[in-house]
Amino acid sequence: MHPTSSAILGLHHVTLVASNAQRTVDFYARVLGLRLVKTTVNFDDPGSYHLYFANETGSAGTVVTFFEWPRAPRGRTGIGGTHHFALRVADRDALLRWKRRLADLGLRVIGPYDRNYFTSLYVRDPDGQIVEIATDGPGLWWDEQVGVTASHTPPAEKVRGGRDEAAIESITWPEPVTTIDAAMQLTRGMHHITAMTANIERTHEFLGHTLGMARVKMTENFDDPGTRHWYWGTADARPGSLITYLERPATDRRAHMGTGQGHHYALAVADEDTQLLFRERLLDAGHHVSPVMDRVYFKSIYTKDPDGHIVELATMGPGFLTDEPVTTTGSALRLPPWLEGHREQIAAHLTDIDRAPWPYDGTDGDTGMRGHPGRRLMITPQVETTE
Repeated sequence: MHPTSSAILGLHHVTLVASNAQRTVDFYARVLGLRLVKTTVNFDDPGSYHLYFANETGSAGTVVTFFEWPRAPRGRTGIGGTHHFALRVADRDALLRWKRRLADLGLRVIGPYDRNYFTSLYVRDPDGQIVEIATDGPGLWWDEQVGVTASHTPPAEKVRGGRDEAAIESITWPEPVTTIDAAMQLTRGMHHITAMTANIERTHEFLGHTLGMARVKMTENFDDPGTRHWYWGTADARPGSLITYLERPATDRRAHMGTGQGHHYALAVADEDTQLLFRERLLDAGHHVSPVMDRVYFKSIYTKDPDGHIVELATMGPGFLTDEPVTTTGSALRLPPWLEGHREQIAAHLTDIDRAPWPYDGTDGDTGMRGHPGRRLMITPQVETTE
């Protein structure tokens, strides 16, 4: 059976592991300007926070979520795990304004790098997770016809070893950037999520054949020339629909779950009927698939890609406004009905979160996070290979 009238609609969310909820709120809400759209707990581990950051209403494809596991070991990128996720901006000028703003806030920023199909810079969150900011254009189809995907070798001047790193590092916005303007807003959603595989052909069998996603680009890793980097998404290859994989030798290190690492990524499906069609198809292909799980804001099934990375298929609805209005969403602890009877006990295990705007947020880029007592981000100083 093949879902004919419905398909994977794009990215739904990415979920990562954080060591400290307050630092995570500081970075994603106050520094990057995402909205804390839901404060709840991990339904499978109610003693820990599950924080959702997104646009105003929590639209699918804009959602970045975190489990707070303070005692978890530090995670490690590798085969079977998420490498990074990318948020979107409108254009290169907006990207350069982000570079200036983040650098002025005391963060190490790498780029901008010309990736042929978009331009990117990279920063790490407080736990070391790589966060990419990427432009929408010129897009994945500029060098080939829609639906005709061929292998591409990147230009030598854009890959590691051939590009002018010193010149790239010197590029920034000339003036301090004290506010996040409309073009910079990261609430436009994710551009892509990148994971790692030991066999990209096998990954294509999973994403392209079993899940029916379009393979929209076959290129090389610009930071590891000669190794394959493929993209899947909707047929129009639009930002927000893209999942990409870097291929590494099977002997390379495997991912370790922990802080600063992805837990899973989720793809969006229209509704529960479509979800059940995909569940049946995954089972027919020999994959283990969870029962349908009620996440209150969406329904989910879970499987794993061939390298063992957890992949979720989540419905578009009912959405994050199902249990609180848009004006207050995220401001108080929300629990699913089956946990409400344990609210007092659950809340006692959670630390309070300060959501009040910093007095200088958006008005004092000269001081930024460096001047906020007790809130230093302790960013990992070395940003490893990105794309």
